[in-house]
Amino acid sequence: MSPRLRSFKPFSRPLLWACLWVLALAAVVVASLLPGSALPQWQVSDKTEHFLAYALLSAGAVQLFSRRRSLVVVCVLLILLGVLLEFLQGAMGLGRTQDMRDALANGLGVLLGLATIFTPLRDALLRLDGWLFRR
Repeated sequence: MSPRLRSFKPFSRPLLWACLWVLALAAVVVASLLPGSALPQWQVSDKTEHFLAYALLSAGAVQLFSRRRSLVVVCVLLILLGVLLEFLQGAMGLGRTQDMRDALANGLGVLLGLATIFTPLRDALLRLDGWLFRR
């Protein structure tokens, strides 16, 4: 494996999985910065949406990274991103408001996703990669 990819688990297609994770991250950023009127209205609390989005992003990081240091750095950056996006929502004037409870929900979601490292689910993507690409 390339030295640039040494933080990743031993996937057959590490760049594929990394790109899909980055796309998910970009979707969260875009959805966070769209005007409130452009977003679909769900039947769940927006705090739940924040919590689940960031839990999935950090659980995705658990799937990708083999080095705990890399994983911790990514999760810290996700928490900081959640706080930054809340400030941007308040500053942009597009019908979105800054709510630090949303940032708290983001951070708690990151911690839940990170906790998947202690479960058998931590290597689910690696098993899928093996099933899809190593026949």
